[in-house]
Amino acid sequence: MIMKRTKLVFIYSVAAAVLLCSCGKPIITDEPQVTENSVIETVTETKPPVTETEPESSAEPLPDPSVRIVCAGDNLIHSSLYKQANRRAGGDGYDFDFVYEKVVKYIEPADLAILNQETLVTDKFEPSDYPRFCTPEDLGKKMIDMGFDAFSISNNHILDKNEEGLLATLDFWDSQKGIIRYGAYRDKEDMDNIRTLEINGITFAFLGYTEHTNGLSLPASSECEIVYLSELDTIKEQIQRADELADVVIVSPHFGIETTNIVTDQQKDLTRKFVEWGADLIIGTQPHTVQTMEFIDKPDGGKAFVYYCLGNFVSAQNTELTLVGIIGDLTVTKSLETGEITFSEVKAIPIITQYGYNYSNIHIVPYAEYSPELAASHGSGCLSIDSIERVLSNVPDEFLSIE
Repeated sequence: MIMKRTKLVFIYSVAAAVLLCSCGKPIITDEPQVTENSVIETVTETKPPVTETEPESSAEPLPDPSVRIVCAGDNLIHSSLYKQANRRAGGDGYDFDFVYEKVVKYIEPADLAILNQETLVTDKFEPSDYPRFCTPEDLGKKMIDMGFDAFSISNNHILDKNEEGLLATLDFWDSQKGIIRYGAYRDKEDMDNIRTLEINGITFAFLGYTEHTNGLSLPASSECEIVYLSELDTIKEQIQRADELADVVIVSPHFGIETTNIVTDQQKDLTRKFVEWGADLIIGTQPHTVQTMEFIDKPDGGKAFVYYCLGNFVSAQNTELTLVGIIGDLTVTKSLETGEITFSEVKAIPIITQYGYNYSNIHIVPYAEYSPELAASHGSGCLSIDSIERVLSNVPDEFLSIE
């Protein structure tokens, strides 16, 4: 910008009289004295252009948001577990603290914790065991207190107490504030309401499907909805819609053959279809033992991740396969620049279901804290460090995390 200013130059007549004060000193003023003979000259000066620049921003770019996820497998509550909890509560209610106290440290710090609740949770029916389970509500409350946020209830035991039992367990979960239940629904409107949750600026959607319900089915007149893995058109539509609603689509399929580490072709084929339709994280359950896990290429060039089966979180089963499970632990990050979703720090943390003679004192022990002495004292009579290592050989070394 060019700036201008005008300067007045006064030429005073040397003959101008200066009035003297009585003391003989001149009177000096700061203002120029203009007379008829004064000459006024206007001088224009210019300055070089001044370039105005924007101040440089000192703010650092925002970091990409991330969320730590943990997930646990089948929470399978046999009678020995709820009877033990009743005794620990002094016969009044159920105290499950002892069962889970050694693994709270994995669940509590997570931003998002997901559990497959294998049994119905309600006090509207008496507690019951295999083959048609029902679990006291104190168990569900314990899971929430531990830090679980989302519960898949899509599994082969969801109809163990028929339609009434399904509605009763929905009543319990819906009475608990701040949690998400998914995989079984009151009606089509409930099913079409895909559950989403935003954490740290990342939106998650949750969908659950089961292979079967042990030969049980809803009456033809029922409004309740369960989506079976054979209903591929419905599953495709739901995953694609969830992909439009959320940054990360989580699918919990209850699939595979029980008590085997072998991933079936059906599990692999379904998983790839889920990813093709928009799933990002697949958390498999049902075989009650540890299966492998892997990254899978997505159509958009990104990577999805699948745990084919996490195994049991806890149970009173009694084979080396069913006594070893894993807790999944991974971090999801969203690029603020591109919106791309990535998974990192992926872990499979081994856990052991420990108990004594006649299924006494059932509780979960992290494998990092396990010992040959504990294995030798196991009530199943089948557990050893070697047998545990055989089960864990299904976990790729890059993911196995003993901690």
